[in-house]
Amino acid sequence: MDRSEALFERAKKVLPGGVNSPVRAYRAVGLTPRFITRADGAYIWDEDGNKYIDYVCSWGPMILGHNHPIIREAVERAVKDGLSFGASTRREVEIAELMVQMVPNIEMVRMVNSGTEAVMSALRLARGATGRDKLMKFEGCYHGHSDSMLVKAGSSAVAEEGRPSSAGVPADVAKDTLTTRYNDLESVRELFARYPGQIACVIVEPVAANMGVVGPQPGFLEGLRAICDKEGALLLFDEVITGFRLARGGAQEFFGVRADLVTFGKIIGGGMPVGAYCGSRALMEQVAPCGPVYQAGTLSGNPVAMAAGLAQLTYLNEHPEVYETIAKKADRLADGMREAASRAGAGVRINQVGSLVAPFFTPDRVESFTDATKSDLQKYAAYFEKMLARGVYLAPAQFEAMFVSAAHSEEDLEHTIRAVGEVFSF
Repeated sequence: MDRSEALFERAKKVLPGGVNSPVRAYRAVGLTPRFITRADGAYIWDEDGNKYIDYVCSWGPMILGHNHPIIREAVERAVKDGLSFGASTRREVEIAELMVQMVPNIEMVRMVNSGTEAVMSALRLARGATGRDKLMKFEGCYHGHSDSMLVKAGSSAVAEEGRPSSAGVPADVAKDTLTTRYNDLESVRELFARYPGQIACVIVEPVAANMGVVGPQPGFLEGLRAICDKEGALLLFDEVITGFRLARGGAQEFFGVRADLVTFGKIIGGGMPVGAYCGSRALMEQVAPCGPVYQAGTLSGNPVAMAAGLAQLTYLNEHPEVYETIAKKADRLADGMREAASRAGAGVRINQVGSLVAPFFTPDRVESFTDATKSDLQKYAAYFEKMLARGVYLAPAQFEAMFVSAAHSEEDLEHTIRAVGEVFSF
């Protein structure tokens, strides 16, 4: 038994499933999880001393690579002043000012502690601002684990009522969450017609990165904007994945589509526990203490997390070439994976948007959650195991993204492509 296996046996006695987040249990790939000891640049090391090229990047925020000296040094300086004050600080003002400067169409920011909390709070604001109760989300898009977002579609293309996909979520909570198909504007129109004047907002991952990587079809995001304007609903971009990764201004800049509310996650903390929801002054001043929509948090705007986030966002703002660099690296990676699949005659579809990449083990186009579910999960599990053995660390589940960072070198990419070629040829 290696050290990771021994730790997992210990963990299962004191942590549910041996983990603090379900995907880490490796159940989708049938393996024992690797326990990680450290990370630097494009690499992570496990308890047994194995080194891996990391394409999880802490699920996205390590856009500059792990342990970047600018961020690490900012954290070290901040820690010397104290870990938590439960009070206002200069840094939270400075990072909010920077975010407003970088992101189109936002005028105010409220800091929270996670993407889940950001979405939960933004949805409450949408309901409070519109006076409507119902929410619309898309099948396969993940928006955290708040009760109203733990809902999936039924067997029909348009779910008439939400149904909870987790025990412990009351049906009365879930019934106001309507679920429809990503990249299908007609199904969105049908729901608005079915519930006139009742839908507060449409929440969407601009790039659906929790069903692999599925980009918006031409006109989809623009269509959502037009429909929301017509129906008096708010459009909420959940940018926990795409924010400050696709572009300095996130998906709004990348796709040229305006959102009313935007949520961000750990990338604005340089990987530390942070989230935020943002919007116009008119909307955000409806949040307490200015307005009637309540939200609070002792650790919101934590000084150490703010220091990390301010360092990362300042660097990205001053070095916009990072985005072109990582997109080109992702182009090379995705093209190399496609070439490897073609040479091997493997039925694999490679999706890519900016620095986000995902393979699907199906020869068909993947443009929706239904398409994504056609991927052969057993083949993905075998692919994961063989890539891990070749020193490449991927998400231990099909419906996740590969994240390319500024730290990934040409040698890292070529090693990964060679490994993919070997694995696809089996």
